[in-house]
Amino acid sequence: MEIQRLNLLAPLYYLPEAEPEPFSYKERSGEKLFCFEIDETQRLCFEPDAEKFIKKLIFGGVAARPDCAGAARLELPGGDYLFAQEREILGKDEIIAAAIEIQAEGLWQRLEPESRLYLRYLFEDGRDVTQLFRAFTQRHKS
Repeated sequence: MEIQRLNLLAPLYYLPEAEPEPFSYKERSGEKLFCFEIDETQRLCFEPDAEKFIKKLIFGGVAARPDCAGAARLELPGGDYLFAQEREILGKDEIIAAAIEIQAEGLWQRLEPESRLYLRYLFEDGRDVTQLFRAFTQRHKS
């Protein structure tokens, strides 16, 4: 899996789902975004415990137009991310493994991954795609 730095210039908007199910995405189910909190004890580990890595689901939503108004709108904020994607639907264990790989790569690059992980599914160029986003900040040089 290739891990890249991505500068998302504008936020992506979503409407909340009543009962989000992040690990049961079906083929061509439309664009969806899920946001997870990373366990604070695992957030900066090179080899975190996969069982403890994702602490909880914060939200899940379906794509909305940018002009969609309302306080209930969710977003993938613009900013700097460590980013990876696969042109297939990944299962829960594969997603967690990829998220851990992203974290390790960020730490090797002397970045500090933030405590949220975004999981995005979409249908693009005739294929389902799984994407992972992890915001980061630069570590100060000592």
